[in-house]
Amino acid sequence: MIDVIVAGGGPTGLMLAGELRLHGVHTLVLEKEAEPAGYVRALGLHVRSIEVMDQRGLLERFLALGRRFAVGGFFAGITKSWPDRLDTAHPYVLGIPQTITERLLAEHADGLGAEIRRGCELVGLSQDEHGVTAELADGTRLRSRYLVGCDGGRSTVRRLLGVGFPGEPSGVDTLLGEMELTEDPATLAAIVAEVRKTQLRFGAGPLENGAYRVVVPAAGVAGNRTVPPTLEEFKQQLRVTAGTDFGVHSPRWLSRFGDATRLAERYRTGRVLLAGDAAHIHPPMGGQGLNLGVQDAFNLGWKLAAEVNGWAPEGLLDSYHTERHPVAADVLDNTRAQMELLSTEPGPQAVRRLLAELMDFEEVNRYLIEKITAIGVRYDFGEGHDLLGRRMRDVELKRGRLYELMRGGRGLLLDQTGRLSVAGWAERVDHVVDVSEELDVPAVLLRPDGHVAWAGDDQQELLARLPRWFGAARALPLPDVQRHRFGDGPAD
Repeated sequence: MIDVIVAGGGPTGLMLAGELRLHGVHTLVLEKEAEPAGYVRALGLHVRSIEVMDQRGLLERFLALGRRFAVGGFFAGITKSWPDRLDTAHPYVLGIPQTITERLLAEHADGLGAEIRRGCELVGLSQDEHGVTAELADGTRLRSRYLVGCDGGRSTVRRLLGVGFPGEPSGVDTLLGEMELTEDPATLAAIVAEVRKTQLRFGAGPLENGAYRVVVPAAGVAGNRTVPPTLEEFKQQLRVTAGTDFGVHSPRWLSRFGDATRLAERYRTGRVLLAGDAAHIHPPMGGQGLNLGVQDAFNLGWKLAAEVNGWAPEGLLDSYHTERHPVAADVLDNTRAQMELLSTEPGPQAVRRLLAELMDFEEVNRYLIEKITAIGVRYDFGEGHDLLGRRMRDVELKRGRLYELMRGGRGLLLDQTGRLSVAGWAERVDHVVDVSEELDVPAVLLRPDGHVAWAGDDQQELLARLPRWFGAARALPLPDVQRHRFGDGPAD
């Protein structure tokens, strides 16, 4: 029997497959498209996703194929410089096309042993107390212990489960595509700059392949968004919005998208879970969609692996919904707000001007940037140290970097005292005795996703916290391997 079937081979599904394989989980990814998409929807990774790639040793591959930008304008297109000293070692956006992100994540998952089958569409599923049966379009039936729907906003998995998807339908449509232009680049740039003074759902920028990525408001809301617009429709809307069609021709691909905003009522139904756009859809404001899905997978992967491998404490898998559902709800709210601020009506424009003034206050600007980039996310782990529930930024240690120690997807006790122990959990938690000038707490216990599960110096408090995230201690504890690797004595 397969351990986990992942329905959907986009960034969320591929990230999840890699996370599961880190823990030896037999993982099969089913992708209905026979070939990877040739068009680009998302254009980059935000800070938290960059950190995720660093924690898994993937960042150098991404940096080699992307471009770093430390630019503002991510909240409703209001251009403000990023605040100084963001709480991260990566204060930038990484511009990288979704096609490359998917290729790198597929290579990572494949390298770890995940099986990726293309041209395999899931059309039915049923579950019992022992597992899930998935039915494919060709009549094949597959059996797995768990199944995760990462199959997009029109998720078949979500529909088959009967999970409610409340929210608002699309109120405006936007056309998006890649095509060639005959307009002079300088004239094009001047027209775009002028139009964007009042219409931020418009733009045209060059791509490395010689084409341009063009976005323009549609005339109305499409009844069927799966039907792509025609080039003539693109030309017509460009003339209405910009007064010219820029001589567009030779389209590589054309699409339309709306601003529907919906959130699944639950992320888990028995042995079937939802992640990424299958669990939430929202307007693309702030470039948060792909990032939100990747971060869903990062939260879910180790928890589902713990369940499969038999050591998950009670409630661990359910904490995926408890933690990620509110995060998605917050993203939906901030994209709703941003869409209102894009309106050309006098009221929203007045609010936009007021917010632009407020963003001159550094703390307001910082708050919004941390929200968009997801470094402000804090899970509710109860009362405790201020770090509790937050993700830990990468910090320099005497013998290297924190994120370099997290590549295996295990828990981590970073111990600056040399007096603590994770005996009984050593197969699930690495114990590193080292020091950092950037860390003003004696020790921190990190979950595999980098969020702080405990901070302090009391061994009894640590022993009380470990079972919550890492299950019961082994009756015959393994050696504290990482402690010996990095030194037995107290940190100096």
